[in-house]
Amino acid sequence: MSTIRFDHVSKRYPGNGHPAVDEATFEVAAGSFVVLLGPSGCGKTTLLKLVNRLQEPTAGVITLDGTDVRSLEVTALRRQIGYVIQQVGLFPHMTVAQNIAVVPELLGWPRERIKARVNELLALVELPPEEYCSRYPAQLSGGQQQRVGLARALAGDPGVILMDEPFGAIDAITRASLQDEVLRLQRRLHKTILFVTHDVEEALRLADMLVVMRAGQIVQYDTPFAVLTRPADAFVRNLMGAEDRVRQLGLLRVETAMRPLPPDYTADGMPTVAVGDSLRRALSLLLEPGVTALTVVDGVRPVGCLTLDQLRRA
Repeated sequence: MSTIRFDHVSKRYPGNGHPAVDEATFEVAAGSFVVLLGPSGCGKTTLLKLVNRLQEPTAGVITLDGTDVRSLEVTALRRQIGYVIQQVGLFPHMTVAQNIAVVPELLGWPRERIKARVNELLALVELPPEEYCSRYPAQLSGGQQQRVGLARALAGDPGVILMDEPFGAIDAITRASLQDEVLRLQRRLHKTILFVTHDVEEALRLADMLVVMRAGQIVQYDTPFAVLTRPADAFVRNLMGAEDRVRQLGLLRVETAMRPLPPDYTADGMPTVAVGDSLRRALSLLLEPGVTALTVVDGVRPVGCLTLDQLRRA
């Protein structure tokens, strides 16, 4: 895990009257998932690319674990940072295994270690190695290609992962599945992730912290719940749809509203919801015909119940 700090970072392009990034100052804590959110052209991608020096800042300092990234040799820096983009960028003439192995080979890993790492990562992103190692990118769906891209970004075990609208070109069902996959991997691996999106729902679902940008400036940096319930200004309020109470329910967990199981409670025929699910999901289930309560489970063990009145009070 690595900490990234931006200290009064700006980026100006020749001929542009306004900076693409304007005096950005914030810190990405080690192991956190930080989402850069804002409309097209607000500077999100430029800010992301300053970290691995695909772009160089005009002013200010970016540090990785306290070291100015400009003091590091570019190739060595990029080998420490995983990078996932919307276009995936797999090498079409290489197999899946060869694509994933690119960085470990550059790092000089022994062949057997590389093979084990490729198999481990394919299993991690739920692509069975025996089935996918020898395939080429053209033989994969868009979602499968993105999973391979994610595995490739993780191959050298970097402390930082940069993700630039990685799911923007994928259908809604596959996109939701990949979001689940990223959250599952993050719970397991605890990488420091900086993720760019213009999709508010995606940002709220993934982020530990949100950076809201407008015209190159950081307008608000806070938790998703704080940004949604206490927007810094009218721009943030409108961008987030802060008046949407159902959206707010998406940020609250079932365990915050459930009550313990009463002695005479019977779960027969009642739908179940997990303690960690959102109250938005719970509301959807409670609105089904004939459903008056939900059984809350921790794993498979019933631990509580939830009714519409309890959810309304929450």
